[in-house]
Amino acid sequence: MSRTDIRSAELSAEQSEAAGTALALMRTHLTHHPDLARIRVTVENGEREPLELPREAIDLLATILAHMAAGRGVSVVPRSAELTTQQAADLLNVSRPFLIGLLKAGEIAYRTVGTHRRIAASSLIDYMREDDRRRREAADELTQLGQDMGLV
Repeated sequence: MSRTDIRSAELSAEQSEAAGTALALMRTHLTHHPDLARIRVTVENGEREPLELPREAIDLLATILAHMAAGRGVSVVPRSAELTTQQAADLLNVSRPFLIGLLKAGEIAYRTVGTHRRIAASSLIDYMREDDRRRREAADELTQLGQDMGLV
């Protein structure tokens, strides 16, 4: 699997602050220019070189900077990657046996290679989105119930 990790334990306060500053500038620029398909940034490596990035890359970079500014680690995984059960469990932040239960229950699609299970990153991402949706619905339902009972 091709993956880039930035571990939160490795982020200094200075790095988190720099990420927050860059994120604020980026958000301001994106807010004032929402229709841009490409964005030009300047790279300084002894000389100033312009670099054009597609909007999608800037949006992803903004998400990464937001996590870094909060001191959290980030993993970037291509949707086409195939993950081992341990890698998938790590991304879900669950134990490997719990993940195996999800696979056996049909919650996440996988394929078998010999005796090993492989999970498409796209299947894992789909599961994570659906799980987030279910959690939001449950929270909304509990909030509404609390309001109906006059508890909130």
